[in-house]
Amino acid sequence: MEHGREKDIKIIIADRTYRIKVLPEDEERVNLAAKIIKHRMREMQDMYGAKDKYDYLAMAALTICVDLLEKQEQIEKDNQETGNKLTQLDEILADFISKQ
Repeated sequence: MEHGREKDIKIIIADRTYRIKVLPEDEERVNLAAKIIKHRMREMQDMYGAKDKYDYLAMAALTICVDLLEKQEQIEKDNQETGNKLTQLDEILADFISKQ
């Protein structure tokens, strides 16, 4: 990160305030991430009743990470399928050109 352009922001996670430095173009993304964490923690509280908020934070982090990994796996699968289709298309075009 370029230190000259960073800005200090405050985010709240599990009732704790954190001051972090972010690039201006990342501020909205960081705030959205904090809101997602808060939402997931609330979902965990609704599902599991009264526990320590840091248990909810851990569970929220775990579910968010699992979601991220699932999306990454899907992207890799889609990229592989696209690569296979491009290879097939290349073979068809090469065959067509060689017959000309």
